[in-house]
Amino acid sequence: MSASSETTDLAGLRISRDTKDPESAKGARLKLLGAALTLLVLGGGYILLRGALAPIPEVEVAAANLTFPSQANAVLTASGYVVAQQKAAVASKGTGRLEYLGVVEGDKVKKGQIIGRLEDRDVAAALEKARADLEVAKADSEDAARSLERTKELYSSALASRADLDAAEARFKQVQASIVSSKANVKGAEVALDNTLILAPFDGTVLTKDANVGEVVAPFGAATNSRGAVVTIADMSSLEVEADVSESNITRVKSGQPTDIVLDAYPEIRYQGYVTKIVPTADRAKATVLTKVRFKARDERVLPEMSAKVTFLSKEADSGSSNQTPVLTVPISSVVTRGGHETVLLVRDDMVSEVPVRVGMRVGDRIEIKEGLMEHDRVVLRPTPELTSSTKVKIKS
Repeated sequence: MSASSETTDLAGLRISRDTKDPESAKGARLKLLGAALTLLVLGGGYILLRGALAPIPEVEVAAANLTFPSQANAVLTASGYVVAQQKAAVASKGTGRLEYLGVVEGDKVKKGQIIGRLEDRDVAAALEKARADLEVAKADSEDAARSLERTKELYSSALASRADLDAAEARFKQVQASIVSSKANVKGAEVALDNTLILAPFDGTVLTKDANVGEVVAPFGAATNSRGAVVTIADMSSLEVEADVSESNITRVKSGQPTDIVLDAYPEIRYQGYVTKIVPTADRAKATVLTKVRFKARDERVLPEMSAKVTFLSKEADSGSSNQTPVLTVPISSVVTRGGHETVLLVRDDMVSEVPVRVGMRVGDRIEIKEGLMEHDRVVLRPTPELTSSTKVKIKS
């Protein structure tokens, strides 16, 4: 074999690097891309699976609520209603058709003021007849008196018998009795006429109008389709709160004890009050004792039958404006220090968020939040170091 043929054979064994297979290169890239996607999916699935399998912490939450500073001295709280201690359903003592009604709801009345009037023509006629009968009886009395005097003179002269004298005396006594009877009839007719007038029994305010002009009014509503009460009035100065206190807590309440009264209609207003009476009996069904609380001062917004909450205090609250205005508070245990700042863990959509807050005064077992929260926000009651922002939690029932 010559040298030239050996050179040719070696050249044929050399790998050509200039020749490329496009299909092979594309397949290799697809394999690499598929492997990368598989690793990504497996990694993401592992992360999700680990998150799903990790236990979700349970937390207790508390709401940010408006609280009056005086509640720092709170002993206990009870619910009740505003009740007028002097209240009357004013009815007529007579029976008849109502022809006049001079008041409507909200009107103020004075004691003795005419509220309404029944038709009185028949009663007025009966009074006139009774007065006329009295005048007749008086005339008969004068005649009987003159007749008795003449009979006595005749009897003393033996010109009249004893029987005549006895008859004259009997007639005189009978006429005198008829006068007394006629006066009583006049008095009764006057009372019947007065009964057609419906008067206010005390100074007060009309709460409800229970009858209209033209309706028949009867005492106690005895007749069918008749009205009993015409109006209902109450003395607004006698308004008190009647609160039910649990038997187990009644020893913490005493007469004269200071209180705070908050009406459900005006939760931002606090009224000062004091205990006037603890009713000496319990309600067997509710296991409560009725306690009456008087307002120290009230305004026109306080109305009968409003629902109220009474906070019994260990000492009287200051009358300053700071105690009259509620502040936003949360339980003290919900505020922690993180990163050098006072912080609460806000819970929204079962997710925790760290919220820096600015705190103020302490109100009992709560603390004022000046900045950072809004009313009704829910915060974790006792945060643990493991709870941070974006932590998913489960709220304990």
